[in-house]
Amino acid sequence: MTTIHGETPTPAQAQLDLQYNARATVPDIAPMLRDYAALSAQARATLPCALNVSYGEHPDETLDIFFAQDNARAPVFIYLHGGYWRLLSKDDSSFMAPALTAAGMTVVAVNYSLAPAVTLDRIVDQTRRAVAWVQNNIEHYRGNGQKLIISGSSAGGHLGGMVLARGWQEAYDFDASGLAGAVLLSGLFDITPLVNTHINAWMHLNPEDARRNSPLFAVPEDGPPLIVSYGSNETETFKQQSRDFLAAWKAKGLTGEYVDMPDTNHFDLVLHLNQRESPLVQKLLKLLGLPG
Repeated sequence: MTTIHGETPTPAQAQLDLQYNARATVPDIAPMLRDYAALSAQARATLPCALNVSYGEHPDETLDIFFAQDNARAPVFIYLHGGYWRLLSKDDSSFMAPALTAAGMTVVAVNYSLAPAVTLDRIVDQTRRAVAWVQNNIEHYRGNGQKLIISGSSAGGHLGGMVLARGWQEAYDFDASGLAGAVLLSGLFDITPLVNTHINAWMHLNPEDARRNSPLFAVPEDGPPLIVSYGSNETETFKQQSRDFLAAWKAKGLTGEYVDMPDTNHFDLVLHLNQRESPLVQKLLKLLGLPG
């Protein structure tokens, strides 16, 4: 049983801990993590790209950019990796580049610093600065800064939600009208419950930190079309996170939909972004007006 703040958790806390333990929903995550890394390495080795492009001063603040095929001002798919804010990097996060660049998109894999070395506030700041940098510089890499798609999985879905959130754009020189859509997979949109789970062993969040960094409480008045999905075998709590965010999005009068992805889990769902025929990619292509 996980210990929280040095104390044995109550049964309710233990159940919450289990609901947010994504690893427990699959027999072994190692093969899928190997797929992330191997497919991303293959993309870097075989596709036209610009690697380790800096968007800030810290060594962690870099991007990998994969150029769209036959499209000089392509829509830009920006991917924010998961790993509960403490694992993975951009080097594991360009596995979708072959399919999406062939479909006419420029793909950007974002790197950011990891907990517990940095706070969640810092990670959110890095993500927002990365997206603003892409908007203001991607024209040099066959991309259209006024046609951005924000995407992420798990913790990356949370970070994507924080990009969509209101209140930060002017300070970062970001034009929110340049967002063409968002594809958020298995995201965490209300992170206040995580304060009482094993995740806080490395996140060190207090209730104020968690609420400030919860996209559910900062849904904008205006925003792009939203696509959400989650693995079919995920915990009910993970599924409800996406349902609640989608409901809050639509309650503002914004466009959003859920895409069902049968026979997927928390970790392999995102690999379907490299399959042009997958429902996720087909929805994305339709959103952008690209051939299916």
